[in-house]
Amino acid sequence: MAELKQKMHLPKLDDLFTTEEERVRDNSELITEINLSDIDNFPNHPFKVIDNEELLQMSESIKDKGVIVPALVRPKEDGRYEMISGHRRKRASELAGLDKIPCIVRDLSDDEAIIAMVDSNMQREEILPSERAFAYKMKLEAMAHQGKRTDLTSDQVGPKLRSNTLLSNEVGDSETQIKRYIRLTYLIPELLEKVDNKEIAFNPGVEISYLKEEEQYSLLDCIEYNDCTPSHAQTIIMKRLSQEGKLDTDKIDEILSQEKPNQIPKIRLNESRIRSVLPKSIGNDQIENFVVKAIEFYSNHLRNRDRER
Repeated sequence: MAELKQKMHLPKLDDLFTTEEERVRDNSELITEINLSDIDNFPNHPFKVIDNEELLQMSESIKDKGVIVPALVRPKEDGRYEMISGHRRKRASELAGLDKIPCIVRDLSDDEAIIAMVDSNMQREEILPSERAFAYKMKLEAMAHQGKRTDLTSDQVGPKLRSNTLLSNEVGDSETQIKRYIRLTYLIPELLEKVDNKEIAFNPGVEISYLKEEEQYSLLDCIEYNDCTPSHAQTIIMKRLSQEGKLDTDKIDEILSQEKPNQIPKIRLNESRIRSVLPKSIGNDQIENFVVKAIEFYSNHLRNRDRER
């Protein structure tokens, strides 16, 4: 039994309950302060850095405590550095008025850099569909360059391939789901943004990605004109018609105009008529609240009038 225990290599508790960035901080790699102006963002970085409330809170924390977890960068041939992990910390440091950020400098190949960049950002709690889609695609391509088999033909149901299996085991999404996410990278930016904003659901977004680019722009025009988004069933029909060479703007408009099951009719208001009766002091961001309060006031007036009768 003692001999067996010696051969077993059990993971440390720290390895089980810490992130890669925290382990990097605790190892022997040298941490150095680098000017923010000397660090370039990662090319085609798929994860968005937005000046939202969370980033502003990070900035305030950095003002108070500094950057606790160092960024990870790699040296460039021109003497500058490329950010691998820490884009949000870099931006928050800029907002905090700092000139430098603590960094670990590591020599990485292009493929190693991509894999490290994706892995570090997948630790985030909230990841947009577009971020996950491009991150999966970039990592699988990097794994392919390193000699692992992969398939980016993007069939919704495809063969089990080694790199897909490895990535699936790492991220928790099935191989089929990974391929479906990668399909989103074939959407035009405007439609992909609607998927991120949950205006178009994930499954319809996957089906739409099979449409030709000009068909996607026609669909976008129809969505905006009709003020509606397609259901999953409607996008399946569009995909089939596209493959048969029978999809055009008229057909898309016809499909979108069909009533969906359990669809709640939308209220359509004449914007110019609404604006004509609004006080000029009401801004665009106040219109909805003003209209709702006006309706509530009028409803109360009608109820009071009925009681007095």
